[in-house]
Amino acid sequence: MTLCYGSCQSWTQICHFNANINPMKKTHRLKNDSNNNITVQKFATKTKASSSKRFKNKQKSKEYSKPISESEENLPIPQINTTLIAFLDKNPILSRNFYQIDALDLAPRLLGKFLRRDDVVLQITEVEAYRPNDSACHGRFGKTARTAPVFGPGGHAYVYLCYGLHMMLNVVADKEEAGAAVLIRSCAPIYGLGTIQQRRGLKTEKPVLLAGPGKVGQALGLSTEWSSHALYTAGQAV
Repeated sequence: MTLCYGSCQSWTQICHFNANINPMKKTHRLKNDSNNNITVQKFATKTKASSSKRFKNKQKSKEYSKPISESEENLPIPQINTTLIAFLDKNPILSRNFYQIDALDLAPRLLGKFLRRDDVVLQITEVEAYRPNDSACHGRFGKTARTAPVFGPGGHAYVYLCYGLHMMLNVVADKEEAGAAVLIRSCAPIYGLGTIQQRRGLKTEKPVLLAGPGKVGQALGLSTEWSSHALYTAGQAV
């Protein structure tokens, strides 16, 4: 699993922005306006125990949906094709230094970047930043067996099981021992739609397919074994 660069040619690629984020403001949302520019808006958070900062890049998706048949559920995962190889050549893996900044600064930089595992490529459309002093941050009480990965160096994955059901993918931020991370809240499918739909058990191209952190983890086929995996190098979970 890796994180790749993008360009700003279409909605399926990165959208750059110039926005000064004030860490004293509780929550911000990033979205596209009619001129394809990023704007910043304050909005009220719905959760009680979170002083995290959320960033969002709204995307359009085709409206197509139908249930998956039993025969489709058992289809083999497709191999990486030449189109995907060309895409990866154009969008190199992000370097380790990219992640070694404050979580609040890293979060908006992750919008529009590409997450890739095997033949599946997702574009990040919504993220949420967590610092150690945030009430909902897993690092706020110090290092434990479960939270040790979030105290690793920036650029590693922190994957945890939520409510015994959902695998939540976080990108560790800042220097080692900082205990900060950015939660990947939603994505848009770029490659491997069939694999994504098979893993999700939902045959649709609507935003609901990947609108939620648990859905992203399911689409990537993640488990907690992916915690501490370096996102700046290709390879399997450690």
